[in-house]
Amino acid sequence: MVINWVALSQHIQLKLTFTQLYKREREREREMEVVQVLHMNGGIGETSYANNSLVQQKVIYMTKPIREEAITNLYCSTMPRNLAIADLGCSSGPNTLFVVSEIIKVVDKLRQKLGHESPEYQVYLNDLPGNDFNTIFKSLLPSFQKEMSYQLGHGSGPCLLSGTPGSFYGRLFPSKSLHFVHSSYGLQWLSQVPEGLENNKGNIYMACTSPTSVLKAYYEQFQIDFSMFLKCRAEELVAGGKMVLTFLGRRSEDPSSKECCYIWELLAMALNDMVSEGLIEEDKMDSFNIPQYTPSPSEVKFEISKGGYFAIDRLEVSEVNWNVYDNDFNPSDAFRDDGYNVAKCMRAVAEPLLVSHFGDAIIDEVFRRYKEIISDHISKEKTQFINVTISMTKRG
Repeated sequence: MVINWVALSQHIQLKLTFTQLYKREREREREMEVVQVLHMNGGIGETSYANNSLVQQKVIYMTKPIREEAITNLYCSTMPRNLAIADLGCSSGPNTLFVVSEIIKVVDKLRQKLGHESPEYQVYLNDLPGNDFNTIFKSLLPSFQKEMSYQLGHGSGPCLLSGTPGSFYGRLFPSKSLHFVHSSYGLQWLSQVPEGLENNKGNIYMACTSPTSVLKAYYEQFQIDFSMFLKCRAEELVAGGKMVLTFLGRRSEDPSSKECCYIWELLAMALNDMVSEGLIEEDKMDSFNIPQYTPSPSEVKFEISKGGYFAIDRLEVSEVNWNVYDNDFNPSDAFRDDGYNVAKCMRAVAEPLLVSHFGDAIIDEVFRRYKEIISDHISKEKTQFINVTISMTKRG
């Protein structure tokens, strides 16, 4: 028997090419799935993100000194005539324009102290296309413009806002057009659900029972996504431009530690209970996974160092209670039901993902059970979200 090695080689190469094309196409499909369904609950209703984002608000307040330091150093070193600011993963609600207003007030105070004319401000609000941009520009923008005009007074440059829908795991802005990039509680979301999670049965995220292969798949997807994010922002920022990012993360080097995964394990408990009662199909449960990765400080630093685009100025780790209504952050209308508050916060974030996979008929029951499970857990031990905040400068 004579083997045609050339033909065999061509056949193998062709097969590999088709396999690679199929894999790339499947990756694009998975990414599109996340882009289409990943968004916070819009509007201003009871389960909206606008009314259930106090945890995110507190984190923004906590990280304020890091942002102020970064924007102060940026302005004093570059003195831009036009200051371009991008807030990535802006969502909708009262937090959306808070960071922007604080940055502008810091710059305005600085320029007056130095005797300079006010720069013009160009602000870009970015999130995925499913974000409720209508509420931002219809309900929030008029009050923001009125407040800025009152606080800054005569002599302040115009503040021009625009929405930029799209994934921040790709290019969003022209080259060297931005001075300051901010993102808070956005970058833990992945561009897609990682591949190879078929054996993560009974879980919806990384968990103490997840196989090592699942943890590896999540970490590799984080590396792909965050390295692409850094590359794109390096192309869009001017030399010396600043970036301040806050991740929902962890202190531990164990990606399945309770400090970052337990909130999802409790949701999985509620779903598994419904599977056992025949209210959810087991196959549906086993094929549902959250597209998120909560990195440790060392993992964030490693990707930044590996890319080489940015110099790290500051890195801090902080924590905030699951239930934000604690002693040092207690609004007057606080409704003291810890499980209820946490479940509502998580519903505002996770409901669109759950609805797209399971349908909306089960949602109220899922979160009723989730609330009870969380209440029981909170009553037994202290529960906190871990935040990783990093400030960096684009290298020249």
